Amino acid sequence: MERPDYFSRDSSNLLSEEQLLCSICLDVFTDPVTTPCGHNFCKSCLTLCWEKTYNCPICKEKFTKRPELKINTTLREVADHFKKKNGHDKSAVLCDACSEEKQKALKSCLDCCATLCKTHLEPHNNIPTFKKHKLINPVENLNDYICQKHKRPLEVFCKDDQTCVCLFCTETDHKNHNTVPIEKESGERKIQLGQTQTDVQRMIQDRLKKIQEIRHSVDLGKRSTEKEKADSAELFTALIQSIERSQAKLLKVMEEKQKTEEMHAEELINQLEKEITVLQTRDTELEKLSHTEEHLHLLQIYSSVCRPPQTKNWTEISITTDLSGDTVRTALSQLQQTLNKKLTDALDGKSKEAILTELKRIQQYAVAVTLDPDTANPYLILSHNLKQVTDGDKRQDLPDTPERFNKCVNVLGKQSFSSGKFYYEVEVRGKTKWDIGVAKESFNRKGPITLTPQNGLWTLVLRNENEYKACADPDVLLTLKEKVEKVGVFVDYEEGLVSFYDVKARSHIYSFTAQSFTETLYPFFCPGFNEGGTNSAPLIITDVTGTE
Repeated sequence: MERPDYFSRDSSNLLSEEQLLCSICLDVFTDPVTTPCGHNFCKSCLTLCWEKTYNCPICKEKFTKRPELKINTTLREVADHFKKKNGHDKSAVLCDACSEEKQKALKSCLDCCATLCKTHLEPHNNIPTFKKHKLINPVENLNDYICQKHKRPLEVFCKDDQTCVCLFCTETDHKNHNTVPIEKESGERKIQLGQTQTDVQRMIQDRLKKIQEIRHSVDLGKRSTEKEKADSAELFTALIQSIERSQAKLLKVMEEKQKTEEMHAEELINQLEKEITVLQTRDTELEKLSHTEEHLHLLQIYSSVCRPPQTKNWTEISITTDLSGDTVRTALSQLQQTLNKKLTDALDGKSKEAILTELKRIQQYAVAVTLDPDTANPYLILSHNLKQVTDGDKRQDLPDTPERFNKCVNVLGKQSFSSGKFYYEVEVRGKTKWDIGVAKESFNRKGPITLTPQNGLWTLVLRNENEYKACADPDVLLTLKEKVEKVGVFVDYEEGLVSFYDVKARSHIYSFTAQSFTETLYPFFCPGFNEGGTNSAPLIITDVTGTE
């Protein structure tokens, strides 16, 4: 069955040339890729458009992360077939001699300086003079194979000058030079290429082996983690069951003790109530005698009624609250604190190892950062190597350019970043106040500045010597175990990530995540006011030496 023709400028066919054109280069697709919004472009064209922002050139849809571009193989096959059918096949070299429709070239003649098809090559096969001409496989850049000075084929390689020359050159400019036929030199170079290829293949194998080792380590770590999780779950279950049993026993003992105490209290109450009845009877008798007119009777019974009834001495008798509950609570509280400390220590140990590994990874992206004097506030003093900055308490006579901070004692790094990852470290030892982070290029440098991502600033700050916060709007107050002496700043432009680390303590401080960077970023520094010398220590950009 004859294959249908899908490609034509005739609108009656399924596909037209317009449907296969890239809207950026306006040419037929080369390695077409498809965006998430469904539009197609040449891969190289779209890559160039996405150097800074990730928008669709047609519908302008914005992508927060750079989409992974994969070649649309079906569309590529359609575009390639269209090119071949309509003479767009750039890989085919065409005949120089064809006057009408250009035919595919069969050979290039170095003597004729022309690339010829089968028909126009015929004289080179039949005419003796043309048979002596040097023919090579067809090439587009034929001038590269011909000496531009003598218009002769490049047939000799000059080892002294490491260049290809013609035979006439060996009698003039390259006379007495060490020359060899280009075929011989090419053969030697091929041997060297073979060795290089062997080395490259060995490097590939080494890296494949390393990948296997890493994956094996990950698998071992995963199995170890799963085992540790199972063991931990078993231990926690046993611990919980033990605590629950102890709790049940404690509740039972407490209830029994409570019942005993209630029975004892009831017995004492009964005794007291009986004595109250006796005393009330005596009180009634005394009341009657106090009103009697029988004087003789009063004197006869006086001594018997004036003596108090025989009762128990209740002064030393009381119901005391048993303090065993407090003792138990104290013991449980101490146990909880001990358990929490043990678990925290164990988890911190693992966390420090993880942070150390993370720090080693991101320190690979360390960049050399220096301060930009053109942006420094006039009160700031920069060191000669542009690595240190402090407040000088005295305004310098500097021009108020658009780049310079005029109110806040800030300064930017000279280096800028608009893609990829970068990392730098700043020593903050001895300071009571500072701001460190990154800033977008267009943020306002004049007047008061509010440190927020909305204003184009991602910063970590210190206030009052030991109050740390991330300026995230609202600010995030941070509780750090140790006073920070060196801050590590890591930025992943594509991921929208800005992270701060305590380099000495090997701990993570804070991260701004899911940010959308669309502008160039600069390192940002503020040493704070001198404050009478209490904050005179400089901010120092240090070399990243790695973490042991």
